[in-house]
Amino acid sequence: MSLYHTEIQWGGPGAEWHKDADLQIVIGNRHQVVPSSGRPETGTQVTWSGPQGNGSITFFDNGASFQGAAQFPGEGPVAYRGSAA
Repeated sequence: MSLYHTEIQWGGPGAEWHKDADLQIVIGNRHQVVPSSGRPETGTQVTWSGPQGNGSITFFDNGASFQGAAQFPGEGPVAYRGSAA
C-alpha cells in the first residue's frame, strides 16, 4: 500500500496546482504490483475507471511521485500529480 498527497491542475500547463484528496494505492495479484510495505517501481502505470471517476498515472523516483491525468464526475479532465506521504 502506498499513500500519496495529490494535486490537480486545470487551465493549461502554466496554471496553478490545487490540493486534492489523498490517493491510496493497493494492487496485488500473483506478484505485488504495489508491495504491502513499499511503493510502485519507476515506470509502473496505473489506470482506473468507474462511477467515481477515471485516471491514468505513471510513477517516478522509485515510486516517490506520480504524474498523469484524472477526471471526476461532473468535471472536465485535469492534470493529476502526487508525492509520497
